[in-house]
Amino acid sequence: MKRMRETVLTALVLCLASAAALIGLPSASAAALTRVTNFGNNPTNLNMYVYVPDRVAAQPALLVLTHYCGGSAGAIFNGNGRDYVTAADRYGYVIVIPEVTRTEKCFDVSTPAALRRDGGGDSTGVMSMVAWARQRHNVDPARIVVSGFSSGAMMTNVLAAQYPDVFAAGSAFSGVPAGCFATTNGSLWNSQCSGGQLIKTAQQWGDQARAMYPGYTGRRPRMQLWHGTTDTTLHYNNFGEEIKQWTNLHGLSQTPAFTDQPQSNWTRTRYGTTTTQATIEGISISGVGHQLPMSGQLAYAISFLGLDGGTSPSPSPSPSPSPSTGTTSALKGTASGRCLDVSGASQTNGATLQIWDCNGQANQRWTSTAAGELRVYGGKCLDVSGGSTTDGAAVLIWDCNGQNNQKWRLNSDGSITAVGANKCLDVSNYGTANGSRVHIWACHGGANQKWTRV
Repeated sequence: MKRMRETVLTALVLCLASAAALIGLPSASAAALTRVTNFGNNPTNLNMYVYVPDRVAAQPALLVLTHYCGGSAGAIFNGNGRDYVTAADRYGYVIVIPEVTRTEKCFDVSTPAALRRDGGGDSTGVMSMVAWARQRHNVDPARIVVSGFSSGAMMTNVLAAQYPDVFAAGSAFSGVPAGCFATTNGSLWNSQCSGGQLIKTAQQWGDQARAMYPGYTGRRPRMQLWHGTTDTTLHYNNFGEEIKQWTNLHGLSQTPAFTDQPQSNWTRTRYGTTTTQATIEGISISGVGHQLPMSGQLAYAISFLGLDGGTSPSPSPSPSPSPSTGTTSALKGTASGRCLDVSGASQTNGATLQIWDCNGQANQRWTSTAAGELRVYGGKCLDVSGGSTTDGAAVLIWDCNGQNNQKWRLNSDGSITAVGANKCLDVSNYGTANGSRVHIWACHGGANQKWTRV
């Protein structure tokens, strides 16, 4: 009888393992979200979870990902933060997820302790997690970033205000300005702020953030701010107040330097630098409530935060929207308004290039490297077929190999020169329609040879 039970149990284990393989569940050796204890000073008893992908970059970026009220590390890891996890597998960065243990499951962005650097609030525990991860994973100190949703978006603003010397950038989905939720009665909820009734000048908001780290005069993190126009949980007015705060902290005008609509109901404004990794970026989603992020939005945050490339953006402002080395973004044709696109989103060597409606997908995200490459998908390079120098030679993608036919010069006039051929990246026959072919041609200054980062 004992042997029969053992046999049945063994068969059951084997069946379950086979089923897991068939439906794509992770194996025991695959990377997983892991609880970390004894990570350092943790006055508010936060839980720490870390995700380290199977293939980690030699000097990875670090993303601190903060959950919404009522959320948890597992909920954000497996739910609306999942695209961050998938990207970590591709780009090799580490994710730290703090988890609130108090009953409300909301981050404290309200009490005096929470709104002071090293004040003994939730942010103190989060920074212990950051220090732990930096020590163990050789984190690139120039690529420590933070992102969060709702309560986590509020914490994103607070962390960026309190630790501007640590965080390079933040992306906040449906948040409020740092300090807006301040209370004096011990409550973690501020109805005046949530209702959009706290309206201040840019200087007042900036001073409120500066008071969280008195005396600091160094650089401030770049910030990306998202909000739905019909949000009734954290009123849409807070979006404008956040922009006031961060433009003031960066010494910028509240008048956008760049405005566009990446999607029909989105309005995107940029302040300071106007590339994908702008100094400040605000994205307003018309007709949407307190339900961000939505499908596809984290791809924009990943690029803004610099998580999809190995080069840190310079904090120095530059007004030029022309292609520049060291950033990851789409390349939009001046004549067509459409983006340089790998046909069919193929990742196969030899896949050709076209222009297509800009959509923020990976097959339109190009990283310009110090080696002169234009990389897509991390390891494929924009390549002139066969090293040809002839007008009309096809451009395609190929494994990066360091050859001259994969070297490109990004020019201040918006043109992009194939170094080996000394010819320009050109849309065939001045085409502007989806699917128009891209090749090289003698440089002539035409609009079909001009590109801007978006």
